[in-house]
Amino acid sequence: MKVLIIGSGGGEHAIAVSVAKSPQVDKIYCAPGNAGIGQVAECVDITAMEFDKLADFAEKNEIGLTIIGMDDPLVGGVVDVFEKRGLRVFGPRKNAAIIEGSKAFSKDLMKKYNIPTASYENFTDPEKALEYLETAKMPIVLKADGLALGKGVLICQNLEEAKEGVKTLMLDKQFGDAGNEIVIEEFMTGREVSVLCYCDGTHIKPMTSAQDHKRAKDGDQGLNTGGMGTFSPSPFYNDEVQKFCEEKVYQPTMDAMKAEGRDFVGILFVGLMITEDGPKVLEYNARFGDPEAQVVLPRMKNDIIDVMNACIDGKLDQVDLQFEDNAAVCVVLASDGYPEKYEKGKVISGLETFDDKEGYYVFHAGTKLTDQGIVTNGGRVLGVTAKGADLKEARANAYKATEWISFENKYMRNDIGKAIDEA
Repeated sequence: MKVLIIGSGGGEHAIAVSVAKSPQVDKIYCAPGNAGIGQVAECVDITAMEFDKLADFAEKNEIGLTIIGMDDPLVGGVVDVFEKRGLRVFGPRKNAAIIEGSKAFSKDLMKKYNIPTASYENFTDPEKALEYLETAKMPIVLKADGLALGKGVLICQNLEEAKEGVKTLMLDKQFGDAGNEIVIEEFMTGREVSVLCYCDGTHIKPMTSAQDHKRAKDGDQGLNTGGMGTFSPSPFYNDEVQKFCEEKVYQPTMDAMKAEGRDFVGILFVGLMITEDGPKVLEYNARFGDPEAQVVLPRMKNDIIDVMNACIDGKLDQVDLQFEDNAAVCVVLASDGYPEKYEKGKVISGLETFDDKEGYYVFHAGTKLTDQGIVTNGGRVLGVTAKGADLKEARANAYKATEWISFENKYMRNDIGKAIDEA
């Protein structure tokens, strides 16, 4: 069987590594891919948004399954294009991917179907947003409605910051059209947990939990990023929390989407805040999270192709989803200056050290193969992942493995999972 993966980041690399383990697969392609993905798949020079070209490629090369890894093509409707051509594809259709594509849609969905989330208001008029802030409780959260590379969320400590945030999103258009509408919601406190779920339109099966670190600097300081590291599982996601989420969040979300005529097939990423009042939904994504995929997929025991086919065929309830009884930690190696200004094109050395190391992975996010070798080609460059018997051991292993890699302007947080390690 031939598989095509669409995307170019660390999440797609983690998917490719999982797909390569399946005995059903004899050839993997990735469009457009990156230098690391190129070691397990053949990279194809088609961008993720060239839907017809991608479908043409799938037809011509008799691709048995296409896996959509990225948010932009999902929200843009790539799955619909493939399905119209009779091609087998894993991911939600355009009318379901809106759950990630529009924060306002997802908040309204949760309100309508009583799915626990923070209280909020949506705004398309900057003046009305500013007026609302005058009487709002601080701190407060501002979210760009559309896709913003995981960075369109501003946590504002006071009124001045909040007003500046409205300007940034709605007037300065820092995230383009994503800020045409914004969500202003109450600031929640508690432990943040991410849960990726397989969905077949009717049934939903959560994977093991993870926790991302969004801020650029140690101690959760600095700007929001696409994610500086993760660990799995989260000790705060206990059996009681899972039971609550299965009854009040996961299945109700599937049922709500079905009731709206938007059957969700693919990966539903549920960002949760475990508050004093119980778990509440922070956000939904319509795909594997990055870097969450880098700690969740290496721990999955199932053949990923079997699970994805069950989702497409509406038979997910027949799958016994299993994960290893261990832990994994991912530390992102970034270009210094990320997420603002940073230099690319720095030669990376030490990647070969991972080739024969069981339980260690280096997932490429922003890399490129050149005549000089593999070089940096983005803000987040690599995700260094290691497994261990528990989180403490996995964390020690991951940080040890970061020392094997070097490149000019290499930057990382030094406290991924540290709070858990010390707990």
